[in-house]
Amino acid sequence: MSLPSVYTQVYGQVPEFFAKLQEGQAPANFTQQHLKDIGFPSSNHRAFIPLLKALGFLTAGGTPTDRYHAYRDKSQARGVLGVAVKDAYADLFVIKTHPTEKDKALIEGKFKSVHNATDRPAELMARTFFALLKIADLEHASPPPAPAPNPSPVPSVPPTPLTSSNSLPGASAGSVSTPGLHYNIQIHLPATKDVEVYNAIFKSLREHLIG
Repeated sequence: MSLPSVYTQVYGQVPEFFAKLQEGQAPANFTQQHLKDIGFPSSNHRAFIPLLKALGFLTAGGTPTDRYHAYRDKSQARGVLGVAVKDAYADLFVIKTHPTEKDKALIEGKFKSVHNATDRPAELMARTFFALLKIADLEHASPPPAPAPNPSPVPSVPPTPLTSSNSLPGASAGSVSTPGLHYNIQIHLPATKDVEVYNAIFKSLREHLIG
């Protein structure tokens, strides 16, 4: 859960300030000088920078984030800010789903208890929060992308039983032949007209191979 303690005394200028973010390019680093350059030179305006950090628009070092760039698209700006407000002020939405100005005392009390704040700072924290609500769309805030579904497992295919069509030669229909080793012996006979030479060779083969 979270609840920032940042606030600005010029909360009435919050809408004007966020509208200014959509003009021109995002800076490489959002500094006090850039704040002055876009028309907010007062020392009271400096609180806008930690407010942007609390909303996730700037990194701790002041670099604009993807959320900052997304907010510059006017077609989705209110929804982007809605997500940012819900993230930053999550503790408030636990006690009130749709807080309004009528809940001001309840909201101030939450800031007091969480941050041990006195009346005036707690009031300014609450007014800063309500100023953000006026320019944010909580109902149409873009939800986080749904996780990709797990791929369906590929069903295993049982092996095809060996049938008579793919059995070894000489096997009867419907039976399965056990595979074995086969040897191919090549004999180079000498060129001779003496029949006894051939008879002796074949006799020797029969004795050694057939038994």
